[in-house]
Amino acid sequence: MAAKEAIIITDKDEMRKWTRSMRAQGNTIGFVPTMGYLHQGHLSLVQDAHNQADLIVVSIYVNPGQFSPNEDLSTYPSDFQGDIEKLNSVPGGVDVVFNPKNLYDYGNSQIGNGSERNLEESEEMVVSCVEDKGMGHETWVRVEKLEKGLCGNSRPVFFRGVATVVTKLFNIVEPDVVVFGKKDYQQWRIIQRMVRDLDFGIKVIGSEIVREHDGLAMSSRNVKLSPADRQRALSISRALSRAQVEAEKGQVNCRELINTAILTISEAGGTVDYAEIVDQESLEPVETIKRPVVFCVAVWFGKVRLIDNMEIDV
Repeated sequence: MAAKEAIIITDKDEMRKWTRSMRAQGNTIGFVPTMGYLHQGHLSLVQDAHNQADLIVVSIYVNPGQFSPNEDLSTYPSDFQGDIEKLNSVPGGVDVVFNPKNLYDYGNSQIGNGSERNLEESEEMVVSCVEDKGMGHETWVRVEKLEKGLCGNSRPVFFRGVATVVTKLFNIVEPDVVVFGKKDYQQWRIIQRMVRDLDFGIKVIGSEIVREHDGLAMSSRNVKLSPADRQRALSISRALSRAQVEAEKGQVNCRELINTAILTISEAGGTVDYAEIVDQESLEPVETIKRPVVFCVAVWFGKVRLIDNMEIDV
C-alpha cells in the first residue's frame, strides 16, 4: 500500500476551513504542534495522536515569539522536505501539514477581519512580534505561576511565547485532541493548565519521552552536539535513572538526590542550568518525596542546552 501523502496548507483560513469541513463529516481532529526538524520522538507523538482521533494535523512552525533577543532564531535547524517524508512514512500517515509563513505579521491596520495582506504585498509595513513598532503582535497569553521556575528562570519570555502561539494554533486548527511530549515537561503542564483555564474544548495528551538506544532523550538540538559532547551528555539520563532507583530504594531526601545528580553531570563536563525535583502537577519544588514528583534538569554541553526529566512515583 502506498504511503499517505499529507496535504500541505500554509493559509490560516484554508486550515480552519479544512478542519470544519472534516468535523462536519463526523471526524475528530488530532493535532501535533512542532517546530520541525523532526525525529522519532515527534513521530511517536503522531502515532499517539492516531490512537485518539480520526484525522491528524501536524504543524511545522518555528515560533519567533519564544526566542529572546540573545537567542538566534535563524540557527534553529530546518529540513522541511525531510520532515514531510518522515510524516508520510508514519503508519496511518498524516492528513495535513500546516506550515504557515509567519503567524505574527500583519500587513495593514484592518486586523481581525480576515483581510491581512501577505508579506510580499506589504513588505515595508509588516512588523514581527519581536519588534516594538508598527502593527506588530502585542497580545500575549501567560500561565503566570507555572511559567516561573525551571526553564522559566533562564528563559523568561519562552513560555509566554509558547502559550501564545499554541493558543493561536488552537484557534486556527480547532483540534479535538492535542499531543505534547513529556520531554518538555513544564511546557506540557502549562498547556494543560491553559486549556483548563481558558475553557478550550481540547483534550491534552502527554506522550512519554523517546530516547536513543544509549538513553539520550531525543531532541532536535542533539545534532548540534560535538561527538565528544554527545557522549558526555549521556550523563544526564544516567544521573536521572540513578535518582529514580535510589528513590525506589528509599532515598527520599531531594537535596541528596539532586546533589548526586549534579556531581555526575558536572564530572562529565556538563554545566547544570538547573536540577530540581518538583511536584508533577504544581511544579513546586519539594524537599522530601511523599507524592509523585518529576526530576527536571537543564544542562549545557558546549553551546547546546539540553533538557530531560524523569517521573518518580514511590
